[in-house]
Amino acid sequence: MNKAARMIRITYIALLLLALLAPMLGLYPVFVMKLLCFAIFACAFNLLLGFTGLLSFGHAAFFGSAAYITGWLIKAQHWTPELGILAGTLGAGLIGVVVGVVAIRRQGIYFAMITMAIAQMVFFVCLQASFTGGEDGLQGVPRGALFGQFSLASDTAMYYLVVAVFVACFLAISRIVHSPFGQVLKMIRENEPRAISLGYQVDRYKLLAFALSAALSGLAGSLKTLVMGFATLSDAHWSMSGEVILMTLLGGVGTFFGPVFGAGIVISLQDMLADKVGSWVNVIIGVIFVLCVLAFRKGVVGELQEFLERRRRLAAKS
Repeated sequence: MNKAARMIRITYIALLLLALLAPMLGLYPVFVMKLLCFAIFACAFNLLLGFTGLLSFGHAAFFGSAAYITGWLIKAQHWTPELGILAGTLGAGLIGVVVGVVAIRRQGIYFAMITMAIAQMVFFVCLQASFTGGEDGLQGVPRGALFGQFSLASDTAMYYLVVAVFVACFLAISRIVHSPFGQVLKMIRENEPRAISLGYQVDRYKLLAFALSAALSGLAGSLKTLVMGFATLSDAHWSMSGEVILMTLLGGVGTFFGPVFGAGIVISLQDMLADKVGSWVNVIIGVIFVLCVLAFRKGVVGELQEFLERRRRLAAKS
C-alpha cells in the first residue's frame, strides 16, 4: 500500500470514529442523520454521473417516491421500519428501471430532459394521490422498532442505524466501482464507442447503473423519512434534483468522498442560515457554488486529490 492509499485509509477511519463519537461530542444527532441521508443520496447520484457519465435531472423522483412509500407503509400499514425501508428502496429501483428503459438510449441533454420530465410526472402523482397527503405531505411517521424488537424512538438508536447504513452504502459503492462491472462503467464514461467496439452491451450496463443509483437514492429518501418523521412534496420536487447535483459538483464528481463533503457543505449552510436569511439561503449557496466552480473546477475534494498527486509526482522525480 503506497503512502497516498495509507493516508486515505487513515482519513476514513478517523472520520468513522468521529461519526461514532458525534453524539458524545455534543453534535445534534438529527442534523448529522439528515446530513448522512443526503450524503447517501449524493453518493448514489455520483455513481451515475461521476463513474458512468450520465447526467440525470430527475433523481428527486427516486428520493421522493421512496420517502412516500416508506412513510405510508410504516404509518398506515404498520410495517416495521426495516421492511418499510426495503420497500421504498425496491420501489425506487423499479421506477429507476422504468425510467432507464425510456431514457437510456438517449444521450446528453436529451437524456437529462427525459429524466426531468418523468420526474415531474412522479411529482404530480405525489401531489394528487390520495395516500400522500397532497400539499400537506405525510406527517407523523413513527420510527417503530427494528425487527419488532429494537426501538428507534430515541435519536441515539436511530443515529447509529443511519451511520451503519451509510457505511454499508459507501463500501458497496466503492466495491461496485472497483469491480469489473465498475471498470466497464468507467470505460463507457471515457469512450463509449470503444466500449461498444469491444463487444460490451453498453445500454445494459448503463441501465443497471441507473437502477442501482435509483435504488440507493430511494434508500436515502426512506431513511430521511424515518429520521424526520415526514415526507413532503419538496422530496420529489425538481429542486431536490438540483440540490443533489450541486452537492456532487461542489465536492467533486468522480471522487468517493467528494459527494459526502458536498452534502455536508449544503446541509450545513441550509441549517445555519435558514433561520437567519430565509429563502436567501439559496442565493448564498448559489454564489458559493459559482465561486467553487471558478476556483475548484474539479470540486473541493477533486482539486485536493489533484494537488496531492502533483506533489507525489514532483517528489518522485526529485
